[in-house]
Amino acid sequence: MADDLIEQMRALCTQLNTAADAYYAGRDELMTDFEWDALFDQLKALEAQSGVVLPESPTNRVSTGAVAGEKDVHEFPALSLAKTKSIAELVRWSEGRPVWISWKLDGLTLVVTYDEGRLLKVVTRGDGHVGTNITHLASAISGIPATIPTKGHVVVRGEAVISYADFKAFCADSQEEFANPRNLASGSLTLKDVAEVRRRQIRWIPFTLVSAPGDLATWGAAMTFLRENGFAPVESTPIETPSFETISHVVDARTAEVTSFKNPYPVDGLVVVYEDLAYAKTGSVTGHHATRAGIAFKWQDEEAKTRLQEIEWSCAIGSITPIAVFEPVELEGTTVKRANLCNISECERLGIGGEGTLISVIKANKIIPKVVRVETAIGAFAYPHECPVCHAPTRVRESVSGTRQLVCSNAECPAKALRRFERFVSKEGLDIDGLAGETLAAYVNAGLIRDVDDILHLPEKAMQIMALEGMGQKKVENLTRAIATARRERSAVNFLVALSIPLCGVEVARRLLLTVNSIDELIAKAKNAPEDVFSAIDGIGPAKSASFVNWVNTPAHGALLERLLPLFSLEMPRKVEGGTCQGLTFVITGDVHHWTNRAELKDEIVRRGGSVAGSVSSKTSFLINNDAQSTSGKNKKAQALGIPILTEDDFIARFISSQV
Repeated sequence: MADDLIEQMRALCTQLNTAADAYYAGRDELMTDFEWDALFDQLKALEAQSGVVLPESPTNRVSTGAVAGEKDVHEFPALSLAKTKSIAELVRWSEGRPVWISWKLDGLTLVVTYDEGRLLKVVTRGDGHVGTNITHLASAISGIPATIPTKGHVVVRGEAVISYADFKAFCADSQEEFANPRNLASGSLTLKDVAEVRRRQIRWIPFTLVSAPGDLATWGAAMTFLRENGFAPVESTPIETPSFETISHVVDARTAEVTSFKNPYPVDGLVVVYEDLAYAKTGSVTGHHATRAGIAFKWQDEEAKTRLQEIEWSCAIGSITPIAVFEPVELEGTTVKRANLCNISECERLGIGGEGTLISVIKANKIIPKVVRVETAIGAFAYPHECPVCHAPTRVRESVSGTRQLVCSNAECPAKALRRFERFVSKEGLDIDGLAGETLAAYVNAGLIRDVDDILHLPEKAMQIMALEGMGQKKVENLTRAIATARRERSAVNFLVALSIPLCGVEVARRLLLTVNSIDELIAKAKNAPEDVFSAIDGIGPAKSASFVNWVNTPAHGALLERLLPLFSLEMPRKVEGGTCQGLTFVITGDVHHWTNRAELKDEIVRRGGSVAGSVSSKTSFLINNDAQSTSGKNKKAQALGIPILTEDDFIARFISSQV
């Protein structure tokens, strides 16, 4: 009997570890969260019955050699890189030797250590010598495998980042204010609640193999080692013969990706490293820099001086944010006239004055307008003592770190719903053209919008709208047309996304709706149902199921649905049974031309029975890339694994035209 129990436990360990490894490495999910939890509970029960915990058990998968939350000394110091804004300096540094150029991701560096193929610990960079152990959060961070094939001691350094899309989605549902994805990632890694950290969609992207068994002579070989062990390292470009021309070509291409938002993750520059690892280790250590470990390239910020016209106080869900409005200036090829000042503390740090204050402005990392300096202050900085929207008293809230923010004291202030309104009219939601944040704020300030359904009735308030500054009959006509189009043409998926249901993005909405015949049937199924009613649906799991069920069963939300649903004609997502993509897994990278964006192409694949993954693995059927000859990381991995690379035209010919 004891032997039978041990065999059952060993089988469960294998199932759970295999599924966890696939999940945390960003590969295809082998089981739902609900299934994993059930098997995990079964294993724990068997362990309690037998009094035995196997070494490979996921209930004991993290070594106790490092204590979560405590300080941990780095085995290999995580030194910072020297920085430059000069391409000529990059050429000089490279010394004509082969190099690689990769993204300098803008997140938090984590050092991940494995022993005998199992995760040992995850530690923040800290000061480069001592970090904080956050191994308890490893399961909540995508891209950190629980196990790897290589035995022995392996140390990998990488960046924990949040994509722009995930940042936007999280902020739409959050009661907190975050300045940018890095700020959100940083705050997330101080939390103890694993489920809450998982909700924030943090991904760890390795950028350096610090230590591994065997003799890896080149940086390219080190990256291949990482991929073979289930990691998805940073995208990199090799340069065999560095020169001003060859390096400039790569830098220009990467810069274009940043300014056009084609790169999904925030970056703050590029990193150049030597291909020859032995040579890279021969440099000296100067201060906190290893001179040949690599060099960071930071974009040269174009700076302009201008005059402050006013500070506009923008109300949002968590705070009242100061916005600098200044005389327009040209930066990076665009006209800039506004910049977020974040909070009272930042205004005081800069020494912001009143109207006429001379300030210097840049576009940080080529994207975000930012006031970097006050040249000459005129007058004094002051914040409003009543809310610009509801006129309730304001108060200054100070965080644990000492940051001072202005907030409205009225819990029912309509401005606190502004993000819900923005989600409602967004591209992923109802796509109501002409209702940007500033316009929505103006309607909220005028008392025209109290809840999201008021947005659909704005055409009935034409006279009140035209009385507002900057509004006229033409805008009302355009708004009326856009709302009518949304009511007629938006799908059930868009409708659910528009409602700002926590954890319910496009993919979750689609997966829920594919299990029913109408949105009314889905709502009815959720009414008075247990929280896990949708848990068994692939890609949903307990947390997303509970979030949807709880939202639907909130009385105010039920009343909202009753008001909204009769106003729409909602098309359900259609999945072709036995479709041409049935059972196939695709990865999409690069620009698309036949579809508006990659999300639309993904919809097409899912509708035809396929699935779409975020990274190339041995389970990938096809990689779709219009630049089939590119040297991107995904192309290289696909070629190494023998996975066919299709252009959009190839995909259409093979999976769409063939069905006509």
